[in-house]
Order: sequence, then structure tokens, then C-alpha cells
Amino acid sequence: MLSQQEIEKRLGFARDVAEDAGKIALRYFRQPLDVENKLAGEQFDPVTIADREVEAEIRQKLGAAYPQDSIIGEEEGTSRGSNDIAWIIDPIDGTRAFISGVPAWGTLLGLMDGERCVGGLMHQPYIGETFIAGPAGAFLYHRGQQTVLRSRQNATLGDAILYCTHPKHFETEADLAGFYRVAQASRLHRFGGDCYSYCLLAQGQIDLVIEGGLQPYDIIPLIPLIEAAGGVVTDRNGEPATRGGLIVAAANAKLHAEALALLNG
Repeated sequence: MLSQQEIEKRLGFARDVAEDAGKIALRYFRQPLDVENKLAGEQFDPVTIADREVEAEIRQKLGAAYPQDSIIGEEEGTSRGSNDIAWIIDPIDGTRAFISGVPAWGTLLGLMDGERCVGGLMHQPYIGETFIAGPAGAFLYHRGQQTVLRSRQNATLGDAILYCTHPKHFETEADLAGFYRVAQASRLHRFGGDCYSYCLLAQGQIDLVIEGGLQPYDIIPLIPLIEAAGGVVTDRNGEPATRGGLIVAAANAKLHAEALALLNG
């Protein structure tokens, strides 16, 4: 098991790696770009050279520094290590936003110690922000300033701001209906955001994020950020969010319970 000191050391290294890799992403952002579809038929799951080059850069640096750790990435799959430590990479979470020129995407890196996600970060290079969390807490680094992150502990459902990347991501009509029950009870709901929504929740700007169809790499790096800021994130059954699926993130425990109850009817 990693010590708190070792977790923070690794997170510091991960921050440097992610911020360096962000320079690669910026070379392609808002530039003419070929987009491939990873899915057949009418479904659309885009990937670009930026996704692949960013992940390759991160994997190379993590592998050189921590050769015994596993590395699990969206684009290149799993490289098994010899210990119980794993790095989770989503090189560009929000590729749809990326190819649209909207800076709501980010590079995600999570650190797993066995079944626990003990640290994570999101780096948005165009805005120049890094949200990071570990045993020391949750922080935003921007323009040389460090800000402690805290979700809205007094937020209630009636005054909550709810975000969801897109309603089409819910896998069933019942799930979508559950989302709209929560939306109707909240003060405001909006679509878009991708990984950036969870960071805004940790910052106290919004209060709820409900999304369907997430993969583990979409959410694992964000779990420490939400929890260290005082929020709660689980799947629809209140179980750990590490497997992905339909995810509910809330600014506080009471709000989370209210949202789950309405979502599940």
C-alpha cells in the first residue's frame, strides 16, 4: 500500500507529465483535423491523432518512471505491471468538445492502489488549469496560484445546478426519465461539460453531475477530486463509481441521496 507521502510524490510527477502532454494536444486544438470513428454504424465515438499522441507520451513517461506499475489507457489498453498500482489515462476526455473547438475537454490521470483510487487530476491546457486531488486535499492550479477546492456543502436539490454532457448517453428511456425527474426538481440544468463539469462541482460552481454510459477511465481520475472537495460520487445504486456506467456526483451527501432517490423513481 502506498504511503500518503508516496501518493503525493507520484501525483506531483503526474501533474508534470499531464501538463507536458497538454502541449501536444494544443498543437491540434482548433486546427484542421482528421477524425476517425471507433464505432460501426450510426454510432459515433471520435478519436484523433491528438488522443493517440497524448496517451503515448504519458505512457512512455509513466512507464520509464514506474516500470512495475500497470498502465490502463483508453486508446492503447492495458500494460500489466508486477504490483497492485495502476495509472488510469484518458488522454482527451471530451473528444467531441475537442473537435468542436470547445475547451471543455481535458487530460485525465488517475492513480489506483489496489481497488482504491487514491489520487487523480484533470489538466485543461487551453485554459491553463490543473485540478488535482490526493491525501493533502483538492486543489486548482492556475496562473501560478493554488486554490483549495470545496464543494457547496449547503446545496439542496431545489437550488442545485445540474450538468450532464448529453442526454443521448443514457442507455435506456427509464434512465433518461430518471434524469429529467432530478432536472425538474433542480434550479437549473444544462448540457455539455464532459470532465470539466466534475471539476466545477469540486470548485463549488455547480452541484450535481448525472451521466450515463461512462467508462472507468472517464470517471476514476475524477473520484478523488470530488471526494477530497467534500462531494460524493457513486453509481446509480450508491456503489463505487470505479466501474463507470450511470454516475451521480453531488456536492454533499444529502444532495446525493436526494438525487439518487429521484433518479431511481
